[in-house]
Amino acid sequence: MTASTISTKGTALITGASSGIGAVYADRLAKRGYDLILVARNAERLNALASRLTAATGRSVSTIVADLNDKAALAKIENVLREDSRITVLVNNAGVGSVTSVLNDNVDEMEAMIGLNITALTRLTYAVAPVFAGKGAGTIINISSAVGIAVELLNGVYSASKSYVLSFGHTLQRDLADKGVRIQTVLPAATATEFWDVAGYAQQKEAASTMTAEDLVDSALAGLDQGELVTIPTLQDGDDWTRWEAARRALTPKFANANPAPRYLLPTERV
Repeated sequence: MTASTISTKGTALITGASSGIGAVYADRLAKRGYDLILVARNAERLNALASRLTAATGRSVSTIVADLNDKAALAKIENVLREDSRITVLVNNAGVGSVTSVLNDNVDEMEAMIGLNITALTRLTYAVAPVFAGKGAGTIINISSAVGIAVELLNGVYSASKSYVLSFGHTLQRDLADKGVRIQTVLPAATATEFWDVAGYAQQKEAASTMTAEDLVDSALAGLDQGELVTIPTLQDGDDWTRWEAARRALTPKFANANPAPRYLLPTERV
């Protein structure tokens, strides 16, 4: 049976798709009936994955070799998202991390991290969001991290970049939910992928608390099926997130004051 004779749910474009979490998303979404556009830097891995998935699922799988920190390459993917009407899902998975402190890291490498983790994700989302809104349908899955909340655990720029993804997701939900566009922000904790080799802490892959990429993606897709806006696969009690998020939102109206809080008044001004 060829891909053209199999019912399709549209096409999912996945960044960082050649290995790890991105490759598992490719496998799972193909098995769910999506055609794929896989984006990554490693052509050999991309082509091998595409061949395997086509043989296993019958889906149409195309590849684009691109470094999303290259402006021309990023613009090419943006154009694909704007112009290919078959695309119904964007998985913003591409990212890089670090475990070292500000005293030991190279600032140029940190700037590149911001470019990939924040700028590329933002530009790709901005490219596809109007298309999905115009159709009244579409799904954007942004991969954040648990360190977007537990910000002290790893490198500060990495944590901050993932906090951005979480905050960005909240505003996307605000802007796009009534347009029929689904936004899911996924917060993996430690996951057994090559991320740790690049970040400089390969031993984390073997830790008892580290989740497999397969379990991570399967949990994230289960969360998507359940309508979750934010999915944290390792968090055992979902009510912990609900309470934390409710407390955060409850602060918002308390910021609207023209006068400083009493604790900031000079001693002579206090009553």
